[in-house]
Amino acid sequence: MKKMFFLAIVCLFNLAVQAQTADSTIVFSSITHDFGEIRQGVPQTFSFEFTNNGTEPILIQSVQPSCGCTTSGWTKEPVEAGQKGYVQATYNATTVGSFTKSLKVIYSGNPNPIVLYIKGTVREVEE
Repeated sequence: MKKMFFLAIVCLFNLAVQAQTADSTIVFSSITHDFGEIRQGVPQTFSFEFTNNGTEPILIQSVQPSCGCTTSGWTKEPVEAGQKGYVQATYNATTVGSFTKSLKVIYSGNPNPIVLYIKGTVREVEE
């Protein structure tokens, strides 16, 4: 029974990965960034780099963080074929403990967003 459950989870995970990578027009160098241990009260920023592997320009239309503790930025001008762009995530590390946050990237030419993740552990500042 455990083997069947595990197999079902693996299959669902594979389907989710395939859905995210089915459109190879925009390819991120990574979809998850682990900040590791960070200090409370010190915002952390990471830029996810992507390449436009298509033949038409790509325009990032919006980036939607999963919570108010994360802000985003991105390449505002169209990214030409073969060129690189970025999506930036800044996490406001105010709450002690582990975190995993997501950012939905909505871009031209595809109705399905790409989801990026940031994670880590916030440690209390020792005085």
